[in-house]
Amino acid sequence: MFKSVFAKYLTAICILILACILILAWIISSVVRNYAIELKSKEMNWSCTTTVSLVSLTYGNSDGSLSFSDFILRNERGISDMIGTILERDDTQTVVLTDSVGYVLLLCGDDDVLTGENVAQSVLSSLVENGEYIARSNVGGAIEGQYLIFARPFLAEDGTFEGAAFILSSAEKELTLIKSMTETIVTSSLWVLLAAIIAVYFITDRVVDPLRGMTAAVKRFGKGDFKMRVPVTGSDEIAQLGKAFNHMAESLEHTEKMRNMFLANVSHDLRTPMTTISGFIDGINSGAIPPEKHGYYLNIISGEVHRLSRLVSEILDLSKLESGERKFEAVPFDVCETARLILISFEQKINQKRLDVEFDAEKDSMKVTADKDAIYQALYNLVDNAIKFAREGGLIRLSVGYGESGKVMVAVFNEGDGIPEADLPYVFDRFYKSDKSRGLDKNGVGLGLYIVKTILEAQGETISVRSDPGKNCEFVFTLSPSESEANEHAKN
Repeated sequence: MFKSVFAKYLTAICILILACILILAWIISSVVRNYAIELKSKEMNWSCTTTVSLVSLTYGNSDGSLSFSDFILRNERGISDMIGTILERDDTQTVVLTDSVGYVLLLCGDDDVLTGENVAQSVLSSLVENGEYIARSNVGGAIEGQYLIFARPFLAEDGTFEGAAFILSSAEKELTLIKSMTETIVTSSLWVLLAAIIAVYFITDRVVDPLRGMTAAVKRFGKGDFKMRVPVTGSDEIAQLGKAFNHMAESLEHTEKMRNMFLANVSHDLRTPMTTISGFIDGINSGAIPPEKHGYYLNIISGEVHRLSRLVSEILDLSKLESGERKFEAVPFDVCETARLILISFEQKINQKRLDVEFDAEKDSMKVTADKDAIYQALYNLVDNAIKFAREGGLIRLSVGYGESGKVMVAVFNEGDGIPEADLPYVFDRFYKSDKSRGLDKNGVGLGLYIVKTILEAQGETISVRSDPGKNCEFVFTLSPSESEANEHAKN
């Protein structure tokens, strides 16, 4: 029944609203009841005090020949008329006069309240001791049912207890008022609850609807379709979640495209050299290639084998990096010397393209702390790319210096076609190749820059790229200076 978030949320809100309404109704009813009882108590206190005062005054003006009990019985009619005048203010009250032992001498009001029993001695004792008696009781069985009671004693001049005046009230009007008020609150609350349920239904539906869309999208993602997006409206947390989900979908779609491109590239890069190798070997074995040409074609075969080896090495490097199998050991080394060695290793390629080379170092020797082999591999890949995509007779510049952050900055610059602005956000992604036509880079599968970035980030460093399309391109990465290098730089 409550499997969906929508049902759970709607049920929880309705229960919460209903609980609040019930608590509010109970609080209001309690306040009104207490207020009504307080008003009733004041009226009863006045009635009781007035009754005791008038009866005592009347008894005190008598000749004194009669006891208090006999006086009440002899003058029952007159006292009843006097008390009736007092009760005109509240006809819900009943006055009961008793003697000192609890025997009822006079009743003004509802005759059915009495049971014929005397007022309990415990009640009289409490009345004498405290000077008044306030309670909701039947005064020890003398009264039929529970009443709100207010009582005061009749005392002789010497303080002797002669009797008591009890004011009774059933508080029926108050109870009726409270019942009517409670019914009104409940009825109003039910309408409020209905309105709240309708409002919560639509609000909850608005909250849950994007989640339903995400669920449908995820199911389609599982089938390999990453084109579905979630409609986003507003700027609340649900809208932010929708935006993040759509961004994730775009990333997944982009990754899927890169994966497909990678498979196509790998298939091409495996098939082409293997076809070349197979064709030349078959030609040598069949005699179609004369012996004097064997050396030439064997060199071609050797180049294709090396090309396959580089491809396999890149894939293996990627696998080790992503699995965490490759460990990095930070040691101090001279990054300027490493850069020089890399440039020298590309001498043949540089000469073939007639490139101008600049090496710009802030100092002849700059020590950094990092994994030397990994940094060599990263810088080698960047220089290889710079030469590969440089224009004929263009400039290659490798710079080493300090940045504003105090880290060593290594920059590789080349003049060439650069990188299109639309491709800049993706150049470090796996399998991404800017040259979709494969007209320039026929030896890679789009892993080189991703491996470079992964190597640097694994050592806490960063890499960035800037490009002026049609003119030049520059990659810049950071390295941490060794302790001695940092101290020396700080002194200068």
